[in-house]
Amino acid sequence: MNARQKIILVDDNMSNLTIGKNMLKTFYEVYPVPSAAKLFECLERFIPDLILLDIEMPEVDGYEAIKRLKSTPEYADVPVIFVTAKNDEGSELKGLNLGAIDYVSKPFSAPLLLKRIETHLLLALQKKELKRRNDSLQATVSIKTQQIISLENAVLNIVAELVEFRDSVTGGHVTRTQRYLGCLIDKLLEENIYTNDVLDWDVDFLLPSAQLHDVGKIAISDVILNKPGKLTPEEFEKIKTHVTIGVDAIERIEENTEEHAFLRHAKIIAGTHHEKWDGSGYPLGLSGDNIPLEGRLMAIADVYDALISERPYKPPLSISQAEEIMEEGRGSHFDPALIDIFHKVSGQFANIVNIHKDGLPLIARAGKQNEQVAFA
Repeated sequence: MNARQKIILVDDNMSNLTIGKNMLKTFYEVYPVPSAAKLFECLERFIPDLILLDIEMPEVDGYEAIKRLKSTPEYADVPVIFVTAKNDEGSELKGLNLGAIDYVSKPFSAPLLLKRIETHLLLALQKKELKRRNDSLQATVSIKTQQIISLENAVLNIVAELVEFRDSVTGGHVTRTQRYLGCLIDKLLEENIYTNDVLDWDVDFLLPSAQLHDVGKIAISDVILNKPGKLTPEEFEKIKTHVTIGVDAIERIEENTEEHAFLRHAKIIAGTHHEKWDGSGYPLGLSGDNIPLEGRLMAIADVYDALISERPYKPPLSISQAEEIMEEGRGSHFDPALIDIFHKVSGQFANIVNIHKDGLPLIARAGKQNEQVAFA
């Protein structure tokens, strides 16, 4: 059996309280109180389904009481009906403007008041049910959206891993470069460097989009990707085409879907992470701030990981050697400001390498840097 709905009846006239309780008690749990102060004492014990509120009361009148009710989150949604001897239009309008759902003038018809109470309680129940369903729907949508995003990220991660696998590198490279980017971005915000650019990004999309930075390699011959030793100039030119191939692939995805921040970031990162600060990079020969910040950040993450990784054409370098070479690229390969940030998070980079060792040798061997390490 459902519990009866609770109504608090507020009136400083004891006769009105008695009449009101007798009228309502057959249908509802009624709590008669003689003042606004007693009303708020009741509210500390329970939240009613409805409040019937007199206006003309000593100390705190009905207008002040409803102001307090509506300004208190716990009570703000409790429906209030004014039941009062003030029957002028101005008083009624004031009461409604303060948040009352109805205004009943005394003397009133008992059946009419009961019907109004019944109607407003039904509306309140419907409002609560609508909110419950809406909250449930929002929660379901949120869960489903997150499931879709997780699925998309998983598929993209597998695609990226397959690309890297063809290049004799496992998915550890994908995971590490994403982690490096996260460290760099967090430090940029902390140091208030390039803040406006970073705040314009949706980092939740930017970081996963970095998985596609080398997606164009899927079209490059295994003979070139896995060639031991130095590439010929012709082979190097061929491998450089993975950038434009990757951008073209992402643009084809864009043509078949709605515009999305994920794809914007992916295209920028894929297309510009081989550009160099001094303009000697590829494919466009961009320089300085003309290189999008996403590409400049990815260049640091990608080159660092290439340096500490074993590739067909080179042994891995130690972390200290990699840091030295990154510094040597200041102002030529890399944005000087970002190299400063890199050095501040280099310890975090080393921790990422230690945690995500997939594709890395157990002991980093010292080796001479091949001049193509930073490009392929």
